[in-house]
Amino acid sequence: MTYDVEALRSHFPSLATGLAHFDGPGGTQTPLQVGQAIARALTGPLSNRGRASLPERNADDAVTGFRQAMADLLGADPGGIVCGRSATQLTYDFSRALSAGWAVGDEVVVTRLDHDSNIRPWVQAAERAGAVVRWVDFDPETGELPAAAVASVLSERTRLVAVTAASNLIGTRPPIAEIAALVHAAGALLYVDGVHYAAHASVDLGALGADFFVCSPYKFLGPHCGVLAAAPELLETIHPDKLLPSSNQVPERFELGTLPYELMAGATAAVDFLAGLGTGATGAGSRRERLVASSIALAEYEDGLRAELEQGLAALPGATVHSRAAERTPTLLVTFADRVAADASRFLADRGILAPAGSFYALEASRHLGLGEAGGLRIGLAPYNTEGEVSRLLAALEDFALTSLPSR
Repeated sequence: MTYDVEALRSHFPSLATGLAHFDGPGGTQTPLQVGQAIARALTGPLSNRGRASLPERNADDAVTGFRQAMADLLGADPGGIVCGRSATQLTYDFSRALSAGWAVGDEVVVTRLDHDSNIRPWVQAAERAGAVVRWVDFDPETGELPAAAVASVLSERTRLVAVTAASNLIGTRPPIAEIAALVHAAGALLYVDGVHYAAHASVDLGALGADFFVCSPYKFLGPHCGVLAAAPELLETIHPDKLLPSSNQVPERFELGTLPYELMAGATAAVDFLAGLGTGATGAGSRRERLVASSIALAEYEDGLRAELEQGLAALPGATVHSRAAERTPTLLVTFADRVAADASRFLADRGILAPAGSFYALEASRHLGLGEAGGLRIGLAPYNTEGEVSRLLAALEDFALTSLPSR
């Protein structure tokens, strides 16, 4: 598949501003087709789900279309796709439901590589249940989180392991399939935060071995909502709190209140866009097959840009890149000797280049790197970034490195 970035960019009205967006890990820009799909669904006719009238069918079709689209994207069963307000909300919901079966002395495993949304819900749930929290550290020098580190804390009392498929701070991609085998051998469940991973890799729930996988469409060109994928049979064993008259069917029993039909329609449109990389080519094969092909083409393109970026950063005086794992996304965390990363972010913003600074809710990871709450400058590549933008970013960072600026 040929990757045509200029053709893709033509679908993004926001890019007409001339801003260079390296802020994709916090949320990507949105193609026009996604916004149009949201508007069509919202302006209807629309009502609550059903099949008796056109408004009811429109709502129902938005839901079933969303479940199938997310299943195609994640290599999952549409009957195991749960919609939520965010990945954080879904993780809190499932931490409460799953911890209802934990007992005093049970163990839960979390890692210091993770976003806090895949740490704090489990830590808090463990505290309420009297369970023990086991921590897994990553190597701050290499950024690696090996499967052996997880294996070292597993026991017959382990009930659940929570781990990221890709760090939103430094891009590290742990060996999830290997970790899953170890977790399952210990008789525990594996909850995977795929929010950052799904934006840069082809997801196959079965191949990963994750029992639960969460992601957020707004990280891959869609609207603001959350998605959880799991086997329907596993979801059948979980009984969350719900209203008495609401459905007890899976996955509906996990979706509290009326669903956001318009956001579901927008998420489906984002998946369709990704399946063609926005070039207008439909290609051959199923949507799932086209998504896999698109993901491969995108990864090759983003890795090429990442190589240029890393080469330029290596020559930058005083810059330290903390993204060093062998398997990683095109997301780089950079700090500067005797300079504040927030100053670098402001310097870039004044030049129309958006790369934020901070710890980005990966507080444990930032602290483990010795960066505290301040973190670093995060440079994240997205499908619409170009070689010209990378060159522009590097030139601006060189100016920053050579310019004496007082910290604010």
